[in-house]
Amino acid sequence: MKLLRRRTTVSLDDRLDALAEAADLADGRLAPVAVAGARSVVARAGVRRSLSVDHTAVALAGATGSGKSSLFNLLSGTTLATVGVTRPTTSAAQAALWEGTGAGPLLDWLEISRRHEVDAGASDDAVTGGWASGEVPGLVLLDLPDHDSIEAAHRLEVDRLVELVDLLVWVLDPQKYADAAVHDRYLRPLSRHRDVTVVVLNQIDRLSPAAVERCLADLRRLLDDDGLAGVPLVAVSARTGEGVDELRSLLASRVANRRSWAARLAADVGTASDALALASSGAGLHDGESVMAGTDLYAGGPGTGPGSGPGLGGGPAFGVVRDAGASATGPIEVAAPPEVSLDGLAGPLTGALSEAAGVPVVVAAVAKSHRHRSVAATGWPPTRWIRRLRPDPLRRLRLGLPAPSATRGAAGPATPEGGGPVGRTSIPATSAVQRSRMDTAVRETAGTASEGLPEPWAAAVRQAARARADELEDGLDRAVATTSLGVSGRPAWWRAAGLAQWLVLLVALSGAFWLLGLIAMDYLRLPRPYMPTVGELPWPTLLLLGGVLLGLVIALLCRVAAWLGGRRRARRASRALRASVGQVAREFVLDPVGEELIRYRRFAETIAVARGASR
Repeated sequence: MKLLRRRTTVSLDDRLDALAEAADLADGRLAPVAVAGARSVVARAGVRRSLSVDHTAVALAGATGSGKSSLFNLLSGTTLATVGVTRPTTSAAQAALWEGTGAGPLLDWLEISRRHEVDAGASDDAVTGGWASGEVPGLVLLDLPDHDSIEAAHRLEVDRLVELVDLLVWVLDPQKYADAAVHDRYLRPLSRHRDVTVVVLNQIDRLSPAAVERCLADLRRLLDDDGLAGVPLVAVSARTGEGVDELRSLLASRVANRRSWAARLAADVGTASDALALASSGAGLHDGESVMAGTDLYAGGPGTGPGSGPGLGGGPAFGVVRDAGASATGPIEVAAPPEVSLDGLAGPLTGALSEAAGVPVVVAAVAKSHRHRSVAATGWPPTRWIRRLRPDPLRRLRLGLPAPSATRGAAGPATPEGGGPVGRTSIPATSAVQRSRMDTAVRETAGTASEGLPEPWAAAVRQAARARADELEDGLDRAVATTSLGVSGRPAWWRAAGLAQWLVLLVALSGAFWLLGLIAMDYLRLPRPYMPTVGELPWPTLLLLGGVLLGLVIALLCRVAAWLGGRRRARRASRALRASVGQVAREFVLDPVGEELIRYRRFAETIAVARGASR
């Protein structure tokens, strides 16, 4: 009897159909750039599948001086690529073909005009080092221009071809393997393309064996951080040929498999699905706005258009949809992640809640408290006790006593040791105006987040945003009370200034007692002792007046330093308090809104299928 096996995978055709359906469902609702990008992937997949699947387009990409052209010559057994130290050396992409019959339409689509059919028999020569006859039938090896070329046209050519080729071989060198230009612009956005990515560390002949191992370990760490864990990493020397056999064998196996084109398209579908999922969280976006605040899923400058390249902060500029919101551990959920979709709404809400929580009052009290404590520690000793009679501004608000478990001087929320209750502060109660602004900010946050959703879901989002409104004031007060303001530490200069004040006071007192002694001797008609002078000024008078004046000068300078230090501590406290209020805003308002957006995602099923989940 034949057992029915449960379906666990989704075919590429089904994933493409699901992506096309998700794009149709999102049309008019999500950011047009994400929708157009998904359709671009579908269209590009249709074209690639209609071309020769018996040929695999493998691109050697790298920076200036990485040695990719030398490696291209070594792999192809030719001298097609010009090798030199000038910038740039490679001005246009060129191709070397092994058994290239039928590859013409593919190369036309790639817009590669410089083509060379490699004579497999000639490549058997050990000097040339090319593949043996029949070893890599169907290989189309491309030498790309430098991705960091000073010529803009060269960089655009690299971006265009990185979008289209089946297999990417990134050639790095020991000097620039950690360059952000390649990691931020290319490797990190390719986190879903692990199956069609190979990384080569060239020029290892310049390093000792131990240095090679260290470079490889560090490069592997960087790749893991880029989300490319498990990507093949090969160390080679195009000059000596070391490691080239391993690279040649790896590429030959990928070409023989003849599935790199499908793996590439599958990765493109996955990243396009991620972009749509992220765009679905960007409620309220209009034409021309990015899915994330300050983020374009398909960046690359004016005129690039969808499919021309994603970017974060002006980074990646090629046509693979960035794995937006994904981490090295996997893609985001089908619904938009709150940390991405709601971050743009956090700023205004945090500002309104900060005012309602009395953050400006606390920040001003931090500055005043620092000046108060500084004067009490560094003022003129005969008068500094007067300052101690005044209450500390922070103590008035029942603040400034960090919990025992909190790190001294650290900024951020803390809870009392043992999890005990936190008492309320004495910050002035929220006024009616502040409460109105807070309520308005919450409503505006919910309205923006629900914009574009069908009304039932929009109503659910608005209700979620107001569900914990009664707890919001207590939560804000607790956040302020448990935030370490960083005011408990005493600057070292306070001790030095205080010691200096006591020293000059002793000097003044010594002069005063000296004068008193002289007065007593004169009163008793005793012989006047020798009186040292500085010019016409007797030493006792100089000590008395100098000590008093110097003490006043030190006190004045310390007040100036205390004013500056108070401003600095107030800024730190403001950042810490806004961070704590931001956490309250996320916990009480933004997180519930995000949960509703996730729950009511109407095209979740098609996105899941496009990502490869079984039906």
